[in-house]
Amino acid sequence: DVTMTRVARRLRRASATLARAMTSMVHHSATRHAPGANGAVPVVHHASYSKPVMPRGHRFPMTVFQRVHDILREEGVIARGQTNCFVPGRAPSVDELCRAHDEDYVRDVCASALDAKREREIGLPWSDALVERTLMEVSGTMLTVDLAMKVGLCVNTAGGTHHAHRDRGSGFCIVNDLAVSALRAIDSGAVSRVMIIDLDVHQGDGTAAILANEPGVFTFSAHAKSNFPARKQQSTRDVELPRGMTDDAYMAVVAAAMRESLEDFRPELVIYDAGVDVTSNDTLGHLDLTVEGLYRRERMVMDTVLGAGIPLAGVVGGGYSPDIDELASRHAVLHRVAREMFVDHGL
Repeated sequence: DVTMTRVARRLRRASATLARAMTSMVHHSATRHAPGANGAVPVVHHASYSKPVMPRGHRFPMTVFQRVHDILREEGVIARGQTNCFVPGRAPSVDELCRAHDEDYVRDVCASALDAKREREIGLPWSDALVERTLMEVSGTMLTVDLAMKVGLCVNTAGGTHHAHRDRGSGFCIVNDLAVSALRAIDSGAVSRVMIIDLDVHQGDGTAAILANEPGVFTFSAHAKSNFPARKQQSTRDVELPRGMTDDAYMAVVAAAMRESLEDFRPELVIYDAGVDVTSNDTLGHLDLTVEGLYRRERMVMDTVLGAGIPLAGVVGGGYSPDIDELASRHAVLHRVAREMFVDHGL
């Protein structure tokens, strides 16, 4: 208990120094270049996203997040000199994490004190690097939200840990960055209504459960009905999709439901989980979208949301393949389309 208290105190001291206001992370990361300068979409990345080392053959593709960053540099989505790439400057505070999670669970995560059963449910080998990655991924999504509210659109190279519940992790997810970031945006007073649009092939069950009694957050999940988790939660709106669904049918169903929900709820911010495990070649997906279908989906989501004047913060969500280059290129569809939309919408 003394160890947990010390960890909490260290987190509080770090947060108090670097986060006295909502915009502190933006200022820390953008001391030379303002977000959106020269018409370049802001991209958020942190080296710890790929820091943990996975055992050979582990199905979680930990190295893909750095590879996404590298591809974006190679293709010019991240500009020369990385002038539009922003790095979160602090870990999330205990108070920020505890808005979405049980305090005892947060302390156990930060102190590496989870028991073997809870570690097995998460499915990742535990290490100090994993704790660092977990916290900085949450900070990365928080920063992505901050920058999106500042300039209209921002995309992360990681994020989308939607299976993390209030008091436990699950399905490679430890802390729910979507829930933490949505509640932080509301608590700051910047917005009063946030919609989380989750198009990962798996239901955002942790997000739905955590935010079930938060009237300021609308959880929208369009996912394969037959896929993990076996026991689904109740989102504000669930769109259950049949196994093997292809591009045209997917676009018709998801676009109609999403537009209707946007019109009904009228959010002031959208956090978008752009999971790419919806494609036919994904090892954990049950849908049959093509890569061109991914491009259509991302253009539909961003054009609809930005066209309504709503800021959008995008995270990569899930994706699984032994071919890291192929998977990273799939994830990078989000960022390539964001570059297009940033210009097309005059952001």
